[in-house]
Amino acid sequence: MNPPYLLFDVGGTDIKAALSDDEGNLLGIRRVPTRRGTPDPAAGLIDQLHSLGTDLMAESPRLKPQAVGLLVCGVVDEERGRGVFSANLGWRDAPLREMASAAFALPVGFGHDVSNAGTAELRYGAGSELGTKVRNAVMLVIGTGIAAALFVDGHPVSSGGYAGELGHAAVPGGLDCPCGAHGCLETIGSAGAIAKRYAHATGKPATGAREVLEAMNAGDLTAIRIWDEAIEALAFSIAQLCSSIAPEAVIIGGGLAQSGEALLGPLRLALRKKLSYHREPLIVPARLGQDAGLRGAYLKAVEAKEEQA
Repeated sequence: MNPPYLLFDVGGTDIKAALSDDEGNLLGIRRVPTRRGTPDPAAGLIDQLHSLGTDLMAESPRLKPQAVGLLVCGVVDEERGRGVFSANLGWRDAPLREMASAAFALPVGFGHDVSNAGTAELRYGAGSELGTKVRNAVMLVIGTGIAAALFVDGHPVSSGGYAGELGHAAVPGGLDCPCGAHGCLETIGSAGAIAKRYAHATGKPATGAREVLEAMNAGDLTAIRIWDEAIEALAFSIAQLCSSIAPEAVIIGGGLAQSGEALLGPLRLALRKKLSYHREPLIVPARLGQDAGLRGAYLKAVEAKEEQA
């Protein structure tokens, strides 16, 4: 079997990498922390990807990838191949596709992590399990930050990379954000914010939202308040989407989605209270898990290979 693609899914917390065969089956999956604090964030990322990719290929020296699929977080201009802005990782208007192509001497399919994970979810995951073909949907990834992929009448909405940055839409109760704005959803509704706010309020260390959920289940009133505020903020933003693009389904992915019905049940209820005549979307968990981004990267790598042919 010849896996012809080298795949990367770059998030604010970690990078997932793998080889794949020509049917999208993933091989040798690795997950490492995303390098931060380098003088040149874009160059630092490409250097880390090159080291990671070199290690993967060294483990399978007979396998020669024919293209690279690279997804990154933040504002992404897929057409120009540029990372426009990343609040978490620090680059601005970086030619990431060109830099990656030079590093690997291969064609690179480049795109936004959540948008392409959403495409993979609709094609292979949650979308394929809904029984009918969903043409209007939102893929909402809740992790270190929050981002969304929007699909209207079956087409992804990009707007030059600026569409879908739901984490930086203002919500009631939102706080100062590293992006420079005030009130952003991800300052209150992201997994990272839940852990940070709980640690700040209690003085107890919390490395992730899971610990806050455990404290909530144990009756911790501060954990209950912070969890409820996160759900209210998320429901507010989804309600705004119901008034604009009217999704049939909202697919929830990312680290916070691992909470399952502890998140999804209250979120459905909170959203329902905010709607009147609006179409209420199905709120369902992502099915591809942490592999959704890599499956999306595979689709971009296939595009890059076909464009070169």
